[in-house]
Amino acid sequence: MIRLGEKQILNVVRIKDFGIYVGDEEEKVLLPRKYVPEGTRIGDSLEVFVYRDSSDRLIATTEEPALTLGQIGLLCVKEISKIGAFLDWSLEKDLLLPYKEQTVQVRPGKSYPVALYIDKSKRLCATMKIYDYLATDSPYTKDAMIQGIVYQVNPNLGVFVAVDGKYHGMIPKKNVHGQFRVGDKVQARVVHVREDGKLELSLRERVEFQIDKDAAVVMDVLESYDGVLPFSEKASPEVIERELNMSKAAFKRAVGHLLKTKKIQIDQHKIRINVEK
Repeated sequence: MIRLGEKQILNVVRIKDFGIYVGDEEEKVLLPRKYVPEGTRIGDSLEVFVYRDSSDRLIATTEEPALTLGQIGLLCVKEISKIGAFLDWSLEKDLLLPYKEQTVQVRPGKSYPVALYIDKSKRLCATMKIYDYLATDSPYTKDAMIQGIVYQVNPNLGVFVAVDGKYHGMIPKKNVHGQFRVGDKVQARVVHVREDGKLELSLRERVEFQIDKDAAVVMDVLESYDGVLPFSEKASPEVIERELNMSKAAFKRAVGHLLKTKKIQIDQHKIRINVEK
């Protein structure tokens, strides 16, 4: 049986000037001549990918698609049309991302995480609604570092991440610092593996490793304020988040570290770079 949207091994059953047919006598599909390996004969086995051409006919190719049925990939938008966006997936015919399958407004030249599915008309399409395509059996444990792609941002819940483009991951709202957009690549740390296998993530390293980085951020911001920060560790969480993109707890730890190393001083509710020799 020939499977749409999948790579498969099919036998050569007929050879024509314009290409070859692969499959069997009851069900076969054309592999155009330009994709036929030199010296191919009837009975040979070839690995092909099956999709539809511009006339909606099944067609085979030996080119490598960027993703196959059910897989998730980061694809670039080539153009916008009246029916949706067309994505580059490394094949001759671009992949349609219908408007109803878009979770944010997409733009030409930008890349977005999508999954490949078969629509009601038996055509291959892309969807940005990839939640149901993600797995919960990742190999990661607590404190492991991961790579992922942001596929949804919910101000009330947090940032949803496709870890390795395969697994469920989320940065809870409490751990989100800064702005994120769909399609952003992130490196994060696993802080908790839930009972259902989904990963809770943080963009920050363990405290003992993160504190030096946070202290460096504080010093950079101090420099931008000509050496005097117009608030201390007693400032509101909102002010700290706005100015330094970190939590109040992380800010207090960084300030404490800088005080201990005598790089700063605090007076009149302001933080100053310590210029004393």
